[in-house]
Amino acid sequence: MRHGGADAIRRTVEAVWHIEAAKVIGHVARIVRDVGLAEEFAQDALVAALEHWPAAGVPDRPGAWLLTAARRRALDHLRHERTAAARAAELGHELDLRHELASDALAEQVDAALDDDIGDDPLRLIFAACHPVLSPDARCALTLRLMGGLTTEEIARAYLKPEPTIAQRIVRAKRTLAAARVPFEVPPAHELRERLAPVLEVLYLIFNEGYSATSGNDWMRPALCEEAVRLGRVLAGLMPAEGEVLGLLALMEIQSSRLKARVAPDGEPVLLLDQDRGRWDRLLIRRGLDALARAEALPGPLGPYALQAAIAACHARAPTREHTDWQRIAALYDALAQVAPSPVVTLNRAVAVSMAFGPAAGLEIVDGLAGDPQLQHYHLLPSVRGDLLTRLDRPGEARAEFERAAELTRNARERALLLARAARCGRRG
Repeated sequence: MRHGGADAIRRTVEAVWHIEAAKVIGHVARIVRDVGLAEEFAQDALVAALEHWPAAGVPDRPGAWLLTAARRRALDHLRHERTAAARAAELGHELDLRHELASDALAEQVDAALDDDIGDDPLRLIFAACHPVLSPDARCALTLRLMGGLTTEEIARAYLKPEPTIAQRIVRAKRTLAAARVPFEVPPAHELRERLAPVLEVLYLIFNEGYSATSGNDWMRPALCEEAVRLGRVLAGLMPAEGEVLGLLALMEIQSSRLKARVAPDGEPVLLLDQDRGRWDRLLIRRGLDALARAEALPGPLGPYALQAAIAACHARAPTREHTDWQRIAALYDALAQVAPSPVVTLNRAVAVSMAFGPAAGLEIVDGLAGDPQLQHYHLLPSVRGDLLTRLDRPGEARAEFERAAELTRNARERALLLARAARCGRRG
């Protein structure tokens, strides 16, 4: 057990929850066959941790503690359901509940229970939440909620949608899955492909939340990136000839290679062009480039994830920022805009165009996005515009854009970075 102050314990509980939520919910969902109940029992375990850990200390295996507490609640529920009596007895025999929650023996049983033929309750959970019985939007919103422990507000920002809209989607999705009695399992091979698109989208959104946290005091949540990459590798093992699976895995591997370089020793964010490339993880880059090569070797055109991986590869292959092939990156964004058009893709394309052909060319594209309703509260729009205005030596206008971006972001680290850039523009002005 590890002891500490109440605030430190609370932060530890929150950190453990972000890492372990998907495993706990996924495992309990297989017991109760109801994702809403599974999340409820997992939340009960979280509350129990907040109550017990400040006095007793953080257990040596906090994830096992949470899983066991949630599992106990699930088994209690089943015992009170006469129609599920047989199932409850079977599960009760599997795990002796007379042990203490924090015992080593019980922790070993819990770890073993997570390991079976597939050995991946989070992957089962993703496929269940991405079942065709749900609408595409509901699938992604629900899985982000369950997999990454994201709040409704964070999901709403990821989708550029109002928070009440996302909340309604999640509630309805849980009810629909329960009513349809959706099995919590990886589908058979002949169904994998038709269920693939929303699963890939969810994995990428989880990765992005880890790569650039939408809110809070942390610039990144590396544990979410690691979990998304791990699940991507499992999925690539199941579907080794699927180009978009390989493309997404390549993209996440290459992006993950930069994690250590994205933060300065004092915790401040470091943007891509300012990063020390010597700190990039060369093993992850090699793994990403290998996955990309396998995707490119498959017949047919590259899909959206493979194209994004190809863009990331341009940065990974450049030994310095000056060697970056921005014209190729701009061309790849042109291709991406054709197969997966969105205002965010257009915004990223504007950055590439500005680097390849000058800031005025990029600003023209950005100004064309000014009235897009999807970007009305998207902080990166004024942030990019501020950067382009800075490069055009218009510091007064740039300062206003950085200040507006700082008002829109919910991430404390990013807000500080944007305000610092605004201040530098003010001194120049």
